[in-house]
Amino acid sequence: MADSKEKLFSEFSPVSTEKWMDKVNADLKGADFEKKLVWKTNEGFKVKPFYRMEDLDGLKTTDALPGVFPYLRGTKKDSNAWLVRQEIRVESPEQANAKALEILNRGVDSLSFSIKAQDLNADFIEVLLKDICAECVELNFSTCQNHSVDLANLLVAYFKKKDYDTTKLHGSIGFDYFNRMISRGKEKGDVVQIAKSLLDALALLPFYRVLNVSALSLNNAGAYISQELGYALAWGNEYLGMLTDAGLPAAAVAKRIKFNFGVSSNYFLEIAKFRAARLLWANIVASYSPTCIRECDNKGPNGECRCAAKMKIHAETSSYNLSLYDAHVNLLRTQTEAMSAALGGVDSMTVTPFDKVYATPDEFSERLARNQQLLLKEESYFDKVVDPAGGSYYIENLTASIAEQAWKIFLSVIEEGGFYAAAKAGTIQAAVNESNKARHKAVAQRREILLGTNQYPNFYEVAGEKRPLDLNTCCGDANTCHKDAATLDFSRAASEFEALRLQTEASGKRPKAFMLTIGNLAMRQARAQYACNFLACAGYEVFDNLGFETVEDGVDAAMKMGADIVVLCSSDEEYTTHAIPAFKAVDGRALFIVAGNPECADELKAAGIENFIHVRVNVLETLKEFNAKLLK
Repeated sequence: MADSKEKLFSEFSPVSTEKWMDKVNADLKGADFEKKLVWKTNEGFKVKPFYRMEDLDGLKTTDALPGVFPYLRGTKKDSNAWLVRQEIRVESPEQANAKALEILNRGVDSLSFSIKAQDLNADFIEVLLKDICAECVELNFSTCQNHSVDLANLLVAYFKKKDYDTTKLHGSIGFDYFNRMISRGKEKGDVVQIAKSLLDALALLPFYRVLNVSALSLNNAGAYISQELGYALAWGNEYLGMLTDAGLPAAAVAKRIKFNFGVSSNYFLEIAKFRAARLLWANIVASYSPTCIRECDNKGPNGECRCAAKMKIHAETSSYNLSLYDAHVNLLRTQTEAMSAALGGVDSMTVTPFDKVYATPDEFSERLARNQQLLLKEESYFDKVVDPAGGSYYIENLTASIAEQAWKIFLSVIEEGGFYAAAKAGTIQAAVNESNKARHKAVAQRREILLGTNQYPNFYEVAGEKRPLDLNTCCGDANTCHKDAATLDFSRAASEFEALRLQTEASGKRPKAFMLTIGNLAMRQARAQYACNFLACAGYEVFDNLGFETVEDGVDAAMKMGADIVVLCSSDEEYTTHAIPAFKAVDGRALFIVAGNPECADELKAAGIENFIHVRVNVLETLKEFNAKLLK
């Protein structure tokens, strides 16, 4: 069989695109192809329902090779390996060290320490890194921005004291002047001076990245994929432009920049994002004509340094779509996000623990987060194949489309004077916040689904003592805190539904919603299921039924149960017969709702029926109105 030269499916004749379209149009039975099957993405481009080889014509992405400029298919030639990172917030250096040593034996090969500025001293670093082989693990550090140089000096001194080969040390220091601006509205110090001091301090650590592009903040603020990428490119370019203007070699600066992206649940678009990111960044760096700072055989036709054009990417699963209710669904979200990042060829990754929304992650949730990556490596072999998406008709087209949209955003920022000028003016923050607002509206209308929150909630779950830990990024009272720039809105997609459901719980009264099912079996069951899911999103107690012979029987059963809501579930045709009698039988003793939007709706409204729930209503606003009536 292995020696057979017979082509698979050779007995089948090829099918042209025209024939496929004829079949599709026949199945659509006159419906509009564009409206029914073509997806208009939030990124502003259209996605077809199927792609063929001819859709690759003219795409230069298919000429790319792994590990070769412009690195579309990854910066590595022989594997798709990435580092598993875990974050450690250091309260005690002894405890943080013990935790680090433990998780290094559990599959982690990249550590990230968040350190308080007041704790920085040589003894602290000595205790924190005790028995950790710095040559064997990537070490990442963050502290107050204004103390980043102090941290750098302490690390260099420690590594020299321990006699490490500094060319074998890899890691980063989380300095990002612009992230502080857009996240907290604060601007302090001279970005060029601090950055130059950092580069000088870390001269002995050539593989430490210190100029961070924290695009994760854009992602967690609800930015669309093209926005996150476009602004990230402008962000990195700002560091390049500022420091080369200050006299630093372009290659030296580029090799110190690290991109920290978020990963949303848009599976295929996220894979394409990372591929497009490397392509665009490589070309941006190439435009600076970087020259090698060390002898290297990876050069362009004019001797420019190609290694400098490699984008260093850390990815972290998004916090924007995490939820307080049905929190274990967060594991499903972060798993698909981790898969996107891995297939997209990132260098390292952090999976956000599922309980981060409402608690400080514990050993259990952190272990699950680690194992989500380890499963991808050890059982699914995601680290074995470089760019497995390469050549996919679909993903290659997505890559080109995202690159095009992101490039437009990048150029618009450049035209505005660069990332710093745009952030200072607040245009970047305003654009991302507008996207966040649009996405919240989409969630409210169920055009963007959050499983367990605005669709298929757990009927029996209560939050209890759990409360969201969303923090105000302002330094104090939002009304008095001075800001040097506008800030991003980090309200999660689920936040408004969570507030609604928490309001229901806090009232001490959990409204009972009774499904008055009657008539056509299929329609009443479908509408009862829809209504149960709809009302449970506000934390109401829902009661489905097998059906009633008369509306009077149904209303009597509802009243005996003490229902606060009666939902009539039947077919559109039968509402003409049943709706008004049912409404009169309820007689104001409960909130009366019709499940659906029947043609006789105007007639029913004229009879006094006000409440209709169906796919076109704003779920969130409707439930807010119900709460206002029921929780008095």
